Amino acid sequence: MADIVYVDVEDGSKRVMNNTKLFVKLLGKFKDDKSLGEIEAALAAGDMAKAQIATHTIKGLTANLSLIELNKQCVEMEAQIKAGNIPTEQLATVKDIYAKTILEVDKVISQYA
Repeated sequence: MADIVYVDVEDGSKRVMNNTKLFVKLLGKFKDDKSLGEIEAALAAGDMAKAQIATHTIKGLTANLSLIELNKQCVEMEAQIKAGNIPTEQLATVKDIYAKTILEVDKVISQYA
């Protein structure tokens, strides 16, 4: 899958003992995660603690699922939130990478379904 750059299927499968079927199932569940919306709502409300918790959640999910670029961007966003900054530009970057990642998650799911 040379056109897949946001989902590291090989690494993700290794994380679940090479059970690609389980990995694909977990990718499907990731699509239902509400953390990104929670981050946006918390930042809009000025609730930095809640934004940090939601960012930490999505950061962990993306690390465990080998969604490498999205994880990298979430790490940066969490650092900005912890520093007390409202990461407007970083949030836009995360949303962009998230959308691209979800498109690839769909491709991976359809390939292994």
